[in-house]
Amino acid sequence: MEEHRGEMSRWLDILVAKGVQELVFVNRPWPIDLRLPATLFGCASLTRLYLGLWRLPDTAAVPRGARFPNLKELGLCMTVMEDRDLAFMLERCPVLEFLVLMGSQTGVRLRLISQRLRCVQLGHALLEYIDVVDAPTLERLFFWEIAPPGKLKSFRKRNDDNHSTMNGCSRIKIGRAPNLRVLGYIQPGEQELGISNTVVVAGSKENILPSVQILSMEVQFGVRNAVKKVPGFLRCFPNLETLHVYSPPISEESTGKINLKFWQEGGPINCVVQSMKKVFFYEFHGLRSEVAFLKFIAETGRVLEHMVVLVAKECFSSGDDNVRAKLKPLASVKWNNKACQVQLFKSGRTNPGGPVYSNKIASDFGFADPFDLLGH
Repeated sequence: MEEHRGEMSRWLDILVAKGVQELVFVNRPWPIDLRLPATLFGCASLTRLYLGLWRLPDTAAVPRGARFPNLKELGLCMTVMEDRDLAFMLERCPVLEFLVLMGSQTGVRLRLISQRLRCVQLGHALLEYIDVVDAPTLERLFFWEIAPPGKLKSFRKRNDDNHSTMNGCSRIKIGRAPNLRVLGYIQPGEQELGISNTVVVAGSKENILPSVQILSMEVQFGVRNAVKKVPGFLRCFPNLETLHVYSPPISEESTGKINLKFWQEGGPINCVVQSMKKVFFYEFHGLRSEVAFLKFIAETGRVLEHMVVLVAKECFSSGDDNVRAKLKPLASVKWNNKACQVQLFKSGRTNPGGPVYSNKIASDFGFADPFDLLGH
């Protein structure tokens, strides 16, 4: 592609002249880190732009005052991004509403300040940190197939105390986002959640996101340290109405005493008691810790109306008796709300590598719950 740089510039000049509004621009074949021509910033008419397999333009090469004044949707896929270049790109999109970052070639460090942004999707990437500084219109924030920086061999230790990672975890910091309604997939044990909004509960301070109504979590129920972080995560969302939980497959269970007593002794979780109406549990394997979690929700939830459990397909390999044995503990649940409806399904996934996710539905506000893909 390098030898065709002159042609690329001419293509972009033609697109500018024609007032193109939607553009998907992918660099092929290799190298995958070719610098994107700065002339792209001349396409002021763009409303939707997706870039793939590029290195973002050097900010010094971009003309002063260049911007995308009409761009509402931006997708960066398998791009190489320096912090300053990504920040520069976002600053030049004053009316941006939808941001998609998929498959970044480098660790993502994202700072969000936007008066128009409504939906952010980050997937197939190594997340060092995301800092939602000021995003008053942000309604949806998605993480999918995210790995912490500790899994990046070339990860550089940073000295910035505001954005340092803890124990190799990704750092998610949410400041001003008063309209954030949908959040997920959060991974207790893999991500650290920081929230600036605090309230005093029972004499102690708690960090909360009162606007979040729909939450998705990916919980390694076979790992003790991951399960132990779940209560703290749930306490951040006092008005949560719908909870989606995905349980990835494991080789063995090491949760020890993570049982019903563990949840009871931790004290009440406000959203479970007062506001949670729906719970979806995906890839149930019959682990003690999974059963304890579902029993705690059922026996505590006063307004719980609907619980859906999808049993992992592998549980059916030994016949129906094995499935009944795994589900038997749920039969002894003492439901707080006896009117709650329970549905059990056999998962159709043969090799679940992660939670089911749809980029298209995630950004479609016609779907009230973008994580509920059972009927889609």
